[in-house]
Parts: sequence; C-alpha cells; structure tokens
Amino acid sequence: MGRATKKKRSAVLPPGLGKLLSFVVGRGRPIVLTGLAVLALVGAWCGAWYGAGVRQYVLCSGEYLVTPRSVILSQPDWIHTDIRAEVFRSASLDGPLSIMDDDLAQRISDAFSLHPWVAKVQRVQKHHPARVEVELVFRRPVCMVAVPGGLFPIDVHGVLLPVGDFSSVEASRYPRLTDIDTLPLGTVGESWGDPRVVGGAEIAAALEDVWHELRLSHLVPSARSPAAVAEEHTYTLVTRGGTHIHWGWSPGSDVPGELSAADKIARLRKYVAEHGTLEGHDGPQALDVHQLQVPRISSRPRP
Repeated sequence: MGRATKKKRSAVLPPGLGKLLSFVVGRGRPIVLTGLAVLALVGAWCGAWYGAGVRQYVLCSGEYLVTPRSVILSQPDWIHTDIRAEVFRSASLDGPLSIMDDDLAQRISDAFSLHPWVAKVQRVQKHHPARVEVELVFRRPVCMVAVPGGLFPIDVHGVLLPVGDFSSVEASRYPRLTDIDTLPLGTVGESWGDPRVVGGAEIAAALEDVWHELRLSHLVPSARSPAAVAEEHTYTLVTRGGTHIHWGWSPGSDVPGELSAADKIARLRKYVAEHGTLEGHDGPQALDVHQLQVPRISSRPRP
C-alpha cells in the first residue's frame, strides 16, 4: 500500500519539479539555506535603512551633505556678491541636500538659472565626497542707463542687472546711455523692454575697449529715422568736450549699406590719430562717422 502511494505521488509531480525538490532536500540544501539567510539580511538592512532613519543619518553626514561651500564655480570679478549663498537662500535649497538625491543636479541647475547674473547653466556634475561642479555662462555689464531713478546696469541684450553690485565709482567706468524715458518693465534678470536700450547696449559693447581712449561721455538715441525698420533708432556719441558724433544704427540693425561697428571705430581712431582729438579747433563740433567731415562747428565760445 505504501509503495503504491509513493509511486502514485511521484507520478503526479512533473519530472523537472521532482528533480528540483530532490536537489533542495538533498545536496542543494546548504545553498538554499545560504540564499535564504542573505535575503533575510537584505530585508533587515532595507527595513533599517528606510524605516529606522539610518538612511537620513548617513546621507546627512559630511561626505554626502551638499552646502553652498560644496558648490565649485568660477565667478567673474565684476560680481561681488556670493552667488552660491544667494542661490541656496532664494531657491529654498538651504535644507539638507545629498549627492545621493537623484534629482540633485536638476534642482541645482534650476536654482542657478533663476539668478539674474546667470545667462545659462552649462553643466552640473556631482562627486563623492560631497562636491558639485557648476559651469555657468554669466551676464556681463556693458552699459549704465541713466534715468531719473539713478543708473541701471544692463548687459549686451538689454537685460537689467543687480544695481546693488555696483558702487558709484564702478558705475562711472561704464559707457552711459541717456535720454531714456522708460523704466524697466520687469525685474532684475529680465529685458528692459525698450528697443532703444537694446541698441544702445550693443553700441556700448562695441565701444567698450575704446570708450575712454576716445574720451566719450555718453550715448544718446535719436529720433527714429523713416528709413529704419521696425523700431530701430540711430544714435549719437557725445564726447567729454561736447562734440556730437553721428554713429548711425546699432550693430544689430539690418540696414543696407550701414558700416560695421569695427569700421566706425577704425575711422574714429584714425581721426584722433590725425587731429589729436575729436574736438574742433574752436571747441565742440559735429561729426558724422560715415563721412568724418566737419559739417558745422559749434558757435559757442570756447571755455
């Protein structure tokens, strides 16, 4: 009766399953027990890691915790504030950050992209122990816009920059754009919203290296010419001695026959080399950079 029952049970089990059971209860038993022990340890470790706060404790240790000092970046000399500290404070990154966080690089990239001095985030890379390398493209001041409220720094695209980062002495070193009757439409880090400001910024950027050499004082947008396209304006340069120089359109304007900024600068420098100054013999004069002739001389008495 017993042998018949055993034969009946073995006949019910598939051949493969029977071999597996014989292996488990036979020579494979130590391997199975070892595997079960490993699984038990892994389960216990996962329970402690996520349930008992071990994970939070480890990730907040010094070799994982990210602070403003852990962020490595090259900051240009025209920026005097600590961008890292400002980003961590304004973007709510002052809580615990760990290099083990999956979204850490994206969070830091998004935070830096909101700073008014940052034009673009090129790369964010995290390392162990806690270190995050950030590669940024910074906005560079090229001009100061003079309005009744004071002087406002802008970059070459007419984007408003932080005013508090410039002392009065530093602001005086930059080209100045005057006769602007508008105020910025947005906040710092956003475009001024006036095409005259954008065109003036482009000219100021082109003249940056020769502004003091040519003894220029400020830049003035003139009335829009009927020949101009869209809302483009012509501009006039004013020297420290009072000479007015018709510059024409900004470098970004698409006006047929307009000289390039490099050609205009070359003509001005040649004029200074030949005459010693941009001023006239009797004081301020009017020049046209396209012709470099003296169409008229100021009748004001020489000081």
